[in-house]
Amino acid sequence: GITKRVTFDDAPDEVSSWSPDSKYIFYATVAHDIAGMRDVYKIKASGGSPISVTDTRYLTEYFASPSPDGKTIVFNARGMSPAQWWRNGHSHIDESEIWLLQAGDKYTQVTKRGAKDLWPMWNKDGKGLYFVSDRTGVQNLYSSSLSGEAKQLTKFTDGRVLWPTISNNGSTIVFEKDFAIWKFDVMSSKAEPLKINLVGSTATNDIDHLRLSSQFRDLEVSPDGKKVAFTAHGEVFVASARDGGNAFRVTNTTSREILPTWTSNSNGLIYVSERDGVRHLYQYDFIKATESRLTDGNKDDGNPTISPDGKQLAYIRDQRELHVMNLETKKDIIVTTMLLGRPAFPSSGELAWSGDSKWIAFGGLGVKIFRNIYVAPVVANAKPIQVSFLANAFGGSIGWGPDGKSILFGTAQRTEKSFIAKVDLIAKTPVFKEEQFQKLFTDQPTTPSDPKTIAPKPDSAAKRKADTTAKVAAAKTITVTTDGLRERLSLLPLIAEPNDFQVSRDGKKMLVSAFAGDQNNLYVYSLDENDNEPASLKQITTSPGFKSNAHFTKDGKEVFYLESGRIFYVNVDSKMPKSVSVTAEIDVDFEKEKVEVFNEVWETQDKGFYDAKFHGKDWKKMHEIYEPLAYGAGTPEELTRILNLMVGELNASHSGVSAPFSAGGSSTGKLGVFFDQKEYEANGKYKIAEVIFLGPAFVSGEIKAGDYLVSIDGKSIGADDNIDQLLQNKIDKRVILGISSSANGSAPKKVSLNPVSLGTEKNLLYKQWVKEQREYVNKVSNGKLGYVHMPDMGEGSLNQLYIDLDEENHAKEGVVVDIRNNNGGFVNAYALDVLSRKHYLTMTGRGLPSGPARVQLGQRAIEAPTVLVTNQHSLSDAEDFTEGYRTMGLGKVVGEPTAGWIVFTSASSLINGGSVRLPFIKITDNRGQNMELNPRPVDIPVTRLIGEKNDSQLDAAVKQLLSETSKKN
Repeated sequence: GITKRVTFDDAPDEVSSWSPDSKYIFYATVAHDIAGMRDVYKIKASGGSPISVTDTRYLTEYFASPSPDGKTIVFNARGMSPAQWWRNGHSHIDESEIWLLQAGDKYTQVTKRGAKDLWPMWNKDGKGLYFVSDRTGVQNLYSSSLSGEAKQLTKFTDGRVLWPTISNNGSTIVFEKDFAIWKFDVMSSKAEPLKINLVGSTATNDIDHLRLSSQFRDLEVSPDGKKVAFTAHGEVFVASARDGGNAFRVTNTTSREILPTWTSNSNGLIYVSERDGVRHLYQYDFIKATESRLTDGNKDDGNPTISPDGKQLAYIRDQRELHVMNLETKKDIIVTTMLLGRPAFPSSGELAWSGDSKWIAFGGLGVKIFRNIYVAPVVANAKPIQVSFLANAFGGSIGWGPDGKSILFGTAQRTEKSFIAKVDLIAKTPVFKEEQFQKLFTDQPTTPSDPKTIAPKPDSAAKRKADTTAKVAAAKTITVTTDGLRERLSLLPLIAEPNDFQVSRDGKKMLVSAFAGDQNNLYVYSLDENDNEPASLKQITTSPGFKSNAHFTKDGKEVFYLESGRIFYVNVDSKMPKSVSVTAEIDVDFEKEKVEVFNEVWETQDKGFYDAKFHGKDWKKMHEIYEPLAYGAGTPEELTRILNLMVGELNASHSGVSAPFSAGGSSTGKLGVFFDQKEYEANGKYKIAEVIFLGPAFVSGEIKAGDYLVSIDGKSIGADDNIDQLLQNKIDKRVILGISSSANGSAPKKVSLNPVSLGTEKNLLYKQWVKEQREYVNKVSNGKLGYVHMPDMGEGSLNQLYIDLDEENHAKEGVVVDIRNNNGGFVNAYALDVLSRKHYLTMTGRGLPSGPARVQLGQRAIEAPTVLVTNQHSLSDAEDFTEGYRTMGLGKVVGEPTAGWIVFTSASSLINGGSVRLPFIKITDNRGQNMELNPRPVDIPVTRLIGEKNDSQLDAAVKQLLSETSKKN
């Protein structure tokens, strides 16, 4: 039949169940709550607007099902199981409860905390429930009375029981297990897999022919400036640097190729290919139209970098060996062996050749995994010379300064400003202006008209030329003076924060990709010490898109770069960017590509997962199990599902496989109001129950709670209309609402406003929630305590913490610090620093009151007692924060243990444009306990109940902090 769309929000909806009379569909959505928290809604199958079923703010609810008589709703609350249902094993963050809702506002808890209780289903008479639980350590089916007395029905000892559903007559439950469909007979309590024979021809995907004009990566301009190489969808392409057009496809494999680099004659490319199971280097000769493999072995090779003289190729093997190959003889030497990068990311290192092709500069990991710069001569088993000595956790590009006398490199910490550092390899001799002036008068030719001049000897000109050549050669000879090397490091005074850089061939200028404010652009910085003007960044691009892979042409007059996946070039002097219109055509055969995607996902975990024992799983066995399943996937969506199930076997946080990004964007406008659901369901009227603070309706000043929405842009609305549908494509566009003060819609007034996007409304909803919590704490503490909330551990949240502390909390006796539902980040140490700073000096100006010195000098410090509030959804860096708060003895922790969802992670891209998350660094506390799967405990346990009017966790936090401040006073 004809498919009918019934919801029109920009948020994803997840179907849960049907009403007994088949008139309503129950579903979960993140559209109306803060962040990614779900609420349960229902909507008529015939159409209309969504109706809220459960909507406890900033708390997740899902998997709802109405009882046979329709009077009671059973649903799940808390936990991340809806998002990571594929995870195999128990974790605190996935623990969920089953609740009942009666009469719209009466909540009853059925199952207790401590297990993953999911997918509640009603039995036939509505007096009991069925659900899946892992309370014995393995997922099984259970039955339960409405009071919570449960009985285990199945006796599985391993595996997952997923997505159960019960037949309408209540006699059979079917579910997924071990990649088959099982049935459970309620009367006999027998579970068995169904024997299903697939009849017909196997559905196959057609080969997709792609014409890509963007999504390019790894841009490299040839030395002659005539060609550009790049990768698209894992293949290497080459096109004209000026004319663009259809690109020539260099590689044609089902595996991914990356990092193309040009040979010095511009007639060849060297690149990395994954076609052999490990990464090897390949070379393509455009004159002969042939490809050859340069490296072999069972270790990953990466970072191909050709020497300036074009005769040698440097590369990194296994992130531990620096190799150099003679491109003519193919003789290969190991220059040095040390930890050059993180094994999980074999393409992350940087190499830089000296101008004379005799030295290589590279980054190495040393004490406390600090990344510093080393230089080594190009000989076998060289002894590297360390030239930087920074506590550098992050870094980037490396380059040689003019005449090889200095090294430049990027240096950064995770949350601090990045810099470009310069190290002089030899002590600099002062250059005096007087000497430069005097040189103007040396070695000047004599004037023939002067009778007193003596003609030079015939060989003197040649001698002067030879002397000059010798001086230039001596000046370019690379030497490193180790004495005083530590003192010869400086940071370049850049006005913008650098992201990446490249030094020109002559070493006299540097191309810098830098951020000024929130915009990324390209700049040129002079490294020539003979320039008369002081060195400064000179901006050459002004567009808002992110720039990457920026390179000088050989003569340094132009710069090629990628912006938003497209190719551009700009003249350094004219600063007029031009686009290069390039099309890369490729046939994508899903049947072949899915094999490569599977291998990429499995190998990423195999090479980089932080636990060498894979959380007790036989990872090679997982390859045997999942490989045929991946090969049999019929669609990209099915492949992603299978890959997530495989990754889920590791029972690790920060995991999962994401499908290729699809730019959808926002389309449905939001008014910043919530409607009275009872009024709508009973009478089909849109009575406004809440106006979101600072939302469009609030800003209009003409809409308040109790008003009725009766029309949108002149169209009268009723019960069968969907408000979201009427507001599609209305974001930031003028909308005229008809607002009446009565239910009959009489005498409506016209109110004009601009609807906002879903993301904007959710952010406003969060700000309103914080405002309400702050007012609540102020009320229950009689104005004595302040309140701050951090939704994450990002830089923006940290800056907001500074603002919140500054605005009103310095006048409070104590502050409640709330990190419930904090989804992590990386700034925990900086937030802790503000809370832990102690008063030790007082400053008093004449005629002025005294003030604490740290605050007066600009160091933020709250200098007041605090209490910390956490819950099950305080995860990742929020758990680092909690552990630090406890270890440093800053105060008591109130609420629920944290998620146990903390490990250092990153994402690795896949050939199909998707990505896989890789947990690759273990985090342990001071006792040596792995924090992954081990929630941070609380001092005062308090669980917030669904539907409670007051916030019991804040009540307990206020009580604790008031007791501390009263003792102090």
